Amino acid sequence: MQNRPARTGRHGPVLLDDSRTRFRLWAPDAQRVSLVIEGGETLPMQPEEEGWYFAETTAPAGTGYQFLIDDELKVPDPASRAQASDVHGPSLVVDPERYRWRHADWRGRPWHETVLYELHVGAYGGYAGIEQRLQALADLGVTAIELMPLAEFPGDRNWGYDGVLPYAPEASYGSPDELKHLIDTAHGLGLMVFIDVVYNHFGPDGNYLGRYAKHFFRHDQQTPWGDAIDFRRPEVRDFFIDNALMWLMEYRFDGLRMDAVHAIPDRSFLTELAERVRAETEPGRHVHLVLENEDNRASLLTQGFTAQWNDDGHNVLHTLLTDERQGYYADYHSDATNKLVRFLGEGFIYQGHENRRGESRGEPSGHLSPTAFVLFLQNHDQTGNRAFGDRLINLADADALRAATTVLLLSPMVPLLFMGEEWGAREPFLFFTSHHGELADAVREGRRGEFAEFAEFADEHTRERIPDPNDAATFEASRPDFSKRETAGHAEWLGLYRTLLNIRHAEIVPRLEGSRFLGAETLGEAAARARWQMADGAVLRLELNLGKTDLAAPAAGGRLLYSSRDGGDAKALPARTARMYLDDAGDAV
Repeated sequence: MQNRPARTGRHGPVLLDDSRTRFRLWAPDAQRVSLVIEGGETLPMQPEEEGWYFAETTAPAGTGYQFLIDDELKVPDPASRAQASDVHGPSLVVDPERYRWRHADWRGRPWHETVLYELHVGAYGGYAGIEQRLQALADLGVTAIELMPLAEFPGDRNWGYDGVLPYAPEASYGSPDELKHLIDTAHGLGLMVFIDVVYNHFGPDGNYLGRYAKHFFRHDQQTPWGDAIDFRRPEVRDFFIDNALMWLMEYRFDGLRMDAVHAIPDRSFLTELAERVRAETEPGRHVHLVLENEDNRASLLTQGFTAQWNDDGHNVLHTLLTDERQGYYADYHSDATNKLVRFLGEGFIYQGHENRRGESRGEPSGHLSPTAFVLFLQNHDQTGNRAFGDRLINLADADALRAATTVLLLSPMVPLLFMGEEWGAREPFLFFTSHHGELADAVREGRRGEFAEFAEFADEHTRERIPDPNDAATFEASRPDFSKRETAGHAEWLGLYRTLLNIRHAEIVPRLEGSRFLGAETLGEAAARARWQMADGAVLRLELNLGKTDLAAPAAGGRLLYSSRDGGDAKALPARTARMYLDDAGDAV
């Protein structure tokens, strides 16, 4: 019988030795809690202070169990480490030390080396399917894969943002040890692995916390998904912080992408999470914390967080590429050239500025390093939240898209690619779930209703063409066709990404740590020049023209790293062209 070191954190089961497990549950609104062992006994759990219940019994790894609340409702463990089948069924005891790491000395990579690649695990065929494609990503120049959320969700098809058991990796993708094997294999290839975590809400099916822990939520604050989570309570804060530490320590993820933190009302929770992560991960490890935050709170990026997804950058580039102006794109279509300049010269566009509704948001960001911003042309949201999941290659002029891709991969901001983007995949990425019954109907109609305010979907019959999220065909249509990667019409895009990433790693990355903004200026309609001071004193300069008219080129100077369109008059900046220069002399005036 092997004794085990105590695991930090109060939530979830703990293997005490090879056969015995301690179970704990925070259930302050339950009168009685029992532990139900699948195929075995039902044990009353002992109450502790502050609403906790515990029990210890023979339950080796692989044992199924549930909690019985007040002798009437069986529920899974909210901190389940794995599920036997789905979110409503038994949880499984997991041995977190069973997997033997092949690359235990991996310490990650510095943030400035990061080239992110966001992917959906199910669309790639599960953890094993991703492993088969890691070498190709490493050869391309990707240095980190980012997995969309893994928390157990209802059914076997979902984006992951409907998760209800944050500690349990989705069973349909593979086992916990298979997830560790994927991460281990990636590390062996020099690839970091990030996970997207959702701490702002639970999904609509399979969350039982409201029955026995009502104060997990606060009814005086609402989010788009219902009552806000009550981060004022230490048990709630620990539930999520322990989860973050589990992913980083037990699974050896290299970083977290934190979804929609603007929907977390208690900012102190975020800073506490960052402090605990920094304090409890091993010295010398590179661990990166990345935010999605519509509030553009630049101050968080000096309080333990590494970077933020720059939706501002995406939105202004998207509207310049497509001329779209509906919904939130209206905020970026108006005065787009000046907003392009602000984005290139300072990071965020909204730094306390007002949007079309007179609402102000954001904080000044020009003092931050460009590497504090994750830039993208596509991601799961910006593609999948379109009615038909349109990829940018189907929406934009090819020359203009090549110019924007040059900005993406050669600017000092950290680039993120969305799966298939690098070979110009044209398969859509649609919104998909696997709900049933009334919830399935509500999700389908709610999805179609979201687009009713858009002119092209004003007609009800047109809205009915929007794919049903619960139809298995919607998921299948969203899977990239990897067989097309090297074929005509796709190999050219793959070559472009490979060329630009080679330049990035050779010329940009060695100079990137400690870089800073030097500002930007307007060159003409939809055109700008931007400069960045690099760590070695060199100046990186972008000349970008996303407009339809050729422009006179600014004064020549510096070494041309890349031009998105070949040939032409060096004294002109053609329409739909990006050129990146490096002034090795370091003249930052």
